[in-house]
Amino acid sequence: MDYKAAGLYTLDDALETVGFGKFQGFVLGYAGLGWFAEAMEIMILSFIGQAVKSEWQLSSGQESLLSTIVFAGMLLGANTWGLLSDNYGRRKGFLTISMVTFGAGLLSTFSPNYLTLVVLRGLVGFGLGGSSVFLSWFLEFIPASNRGMWMVVFSTFWTFGSIFEAALAWIVMPRLNWRWVLAFSAVPSFALLILYGVAPESPRYLCMKGNTSDALRILEKIASVNQTKLPPGVLVSGRSNDKDEESAPSENTAPLLPSLSKSTTQSKSGFSSFFMLFSSKLIRTTLLLWVLFFGDSFSYYGIILLTSKLSSGQSTCFPSLQSNINPQDDGLYLNAFITSMAELPGLLLSAILVDRVGRKQSMAIMFGLAFIFLSPLLIQQPAVLTTCLLFGARMNAMGTFTVASIYSPELYPTSVRTTGAGVASAIGRIGGMVCPLVAVGLVNECHQTAAVALFLVAIVVSIVCIQLFPYDTKGRELSDTS
Repeated sequence: MDYKAAGLYTLDDALETVGFGKFQGFVLGYAGLGWFAEAMEIMILSFIGQAVKSEWQLSSGQESLLSTIVFAGMLLGANTWGLLSDNYGRRKGFLTISMVTFGAGLLSTFSPNYLTLVVLRGLVGFGLGGSSVFLSWFLEFIPASNRGMWMVVFSTFWTFGSIFEAALAWIVMPRLNWRWVLAFSAVPSFALLILYGVAPESPRYLCMKGNTSDALRILEKIASVNQTKLPPGVLVSGRSNDKDEESAPSENTAPLLPSLSKSTTQSKSGFSSFFMLFSSKLIRTTLLLWVLFFGDSFSYYGIILLTSKLSSGQSTCFPSLQSNINPQDDGLYLNAFITSMAELPGLLLSAILVDRVGRKQSMAIMFGLAFIFLSPLLIQQPAVLTTCLLFGARMNAMGTFTVASIYSPELYPTSVRTTGAGVASAIGRIGGMVCPLVAVGLVNECHQTAAVALFLVAIVVSIVCIQLFPYDTKGRELSDTS
């Protein structure tokens, strides 16, 4: 059907016409603040563990549990928040996420003992599991033509959150204590609650639910704020394009929005959206994403925690790594700050590649570079070289993490987008849980070679997995149905 001739237009037509303007700028800022908050809470794990261990005389296993419990909470939260936002709306999702994260984060500041701190940090992790909701919400406001670039810009909020947390710990830890770091780190989640009232619902979600009148009101507001106009005609919830559907790959690859049937606009209850991930059209994508996110998270968080272990002066295995760093001075915070800065060139590299060579090859290239940077750490290296190699490895690990986070919600239809991306993210959290218990534990036991070898294996498996994805999403419009 010629929609233009018929006086009709779709949501994608509207987004392309109004373009990326001030309205999307606000959406970017709000969603980005959610990622900024998560990055700060994750980076805390690199700083407070040793301080808490010293204050409460904890074992190394108890120290590792402080990291693992956060990832365990994120594992549960990623599944929960995805289902909630796919069934009841994106806004309800990130309202609840912000309340849980801020409440538990603030209360953990006043923890009287180790057990209370573990429970509250687990609740913080549960809230942080909803990061895919913020990402999917922002994704649904962006025109397809430059979606990759803007999603990379969105990812900079994670990087700046990491850098800010490293700087905050650098300033606060030597002067106050770990409780103040926890308190200050809860502030971004509080800001999300303050600004919640002006955050709009996703018009794509509303169209998927058949509520085109509310979607149209939001589109009109976007056009007004951006000082543009919507296309002439009547908004419809989707379009059918038989030619594209016939020529596209078999697994949910139609580049245009398929028309919505009545059944797909009805609210899904319980875990039905979760089970849709295992339909014949989506199961291959789902399983490949799980492997990719596990390998990506295992290597990314491993590099972060490896930086802490090799730069903090805690290791007695390699005296040369301790020669210029005293655990009582700023060495740990300085090196964490430097390696956090590595994420900026990583984002730049991913921005250059993502809309030029596509999502799949961008990840493959940057994984390969991360492999090259990590390989020399199979054996002991001088302290300065170790920091430089970790800088390069983290740069590329962040790039792959960014592109994977863009790619996963693009692969799923709107009806299961946050569930699919959230579950994939949850599987990644398992990688984050295993990392401090296994890889960093190996470093503590003077098995650096084995730890780095595990990271390299995870990278190789991830590269193979990337090549098995059936198609790339570069330049494709988002799908609303499976």
